[in-house]
Amino acid sequence: MKIADITSYLESIAPLSLQEQYDNAGLITGQASWNCTGVLCSLDATEAVVQEAIDNKCNLVVSHHPIIFGGLKKINGKNYVERAVIAAIKNDIALYAIHTNLDNVLQGVNGKMADKLSLQNRSILSPKDSMLKKIFTFVPVDQAEQVRAAIFAAGAGHIGQYSECSFGAEGTGTFKAGAGTDPYVGNQGERHYEKELKIEIIFPAWLQAAVVRALISAHPYEEVAFDVLDLANNHPGIGSGMVGELPEPMDERAFLELVKKVFELTLIRHTPFTGLPVKKVALCGGAGSFLVSKALAIGADAFITADMKYHEFFDANDRMLIADIGHFESEQFTTELLAAVLQEKFLNFAVLKSKVKTNPVHYFL
Repeated sequence: MKIADITSYLESIAPLSLQEQYDNAGLITGQASWNCTGVLCSLDATEAVVQEAIDNKCNLVVSHHPIIFGGLKKINGKNYVERAVIAAIKNDIALYAIHTNLDNVLQGVNGKMADKLSLQNRSILSPKDSMLKKIFTFVPVDQAEQVRAAIFAAGAGHIGQYSECSFGAEGTGTFKAGAGTDPYVGNQGERHYEKELKIEIIFPAWLQAAVVRALISAHPYEEVAFDVLDLANNHPGIGSGMVGELPEPMDERAFLELVKKVFELTLIRHTPFTGLPVKKVALCGGAGSFLVSKALAIGADAFITADMKYHEFFDANDRMLIADIGHFESEQFTTELLAAVLQEKFLNFAVLKSKVKTNPVHYFL
């Protein structure tokens, strides 16, 4: 098992292209070509986590938060970031981060939070723009099915819960093969008329290279005609935050008690009670104040997130309950999520969950 086998699988679930511009997801130390001796999943990649990986003979740490966000100008061990990087490099430990790209997929960090609260009818709170494209191509009628199947196999053709979605329209194509060509049909120097099927298939933007390769590989023509267009449609499974519904409406106090129990909280910072029941719940793991207006716009009764500033609590405008449960607390189950995803794929391989509690925030009660 190579480290690349594991990271490539993770990127098939949460492509690196989905990370935010400020982020640093991906392989931070180590080589993708290394043989992997074991994987340790964690929320953070601190020095203590690296030591835990060493002790358990795991040479790959998969963490949610990247240990390096910006560039390091010096690496001499003066802070926790430098010490963790030094320990990883000295002990040949690969550090891999799967951060905002995992935040931005339906079954990622926010999906795990929704699981814990048993939310139903889930959808992305703030879908990302420019995440969908469409490919058009023109194929001889008899070869249309093999081309369509190849494009589907590359991951195209999904719309919601439907797969292998496409559209075809018959027409007549023309071409004249020039000198040195080897046309699939027709003769050099003669205009050829061919009954063709125009095929249209939608696909996620990050799959463009794979979809085009599949098309060209399966297409019978020497020169393949195709167009790729950007779509204004939102991808329903890609974006920030999540919204869902509780099985039954709850009193606000009872709802906060549920949140406190599920997330094992010492306390919850929240806005004044609205006096209304909670049914529709928006959430965002980590710092989610940028989504308050989105949560209000979709009529959420409550919004669970972290790292809210004093003045940002006023943005609820007495229309919604905001609950700040803490950054670590909101994302703590990501370790469990990563381990489950890898254990399901790599059945006979050592995948461990970190026992190090990396939360730097403590409460004096």
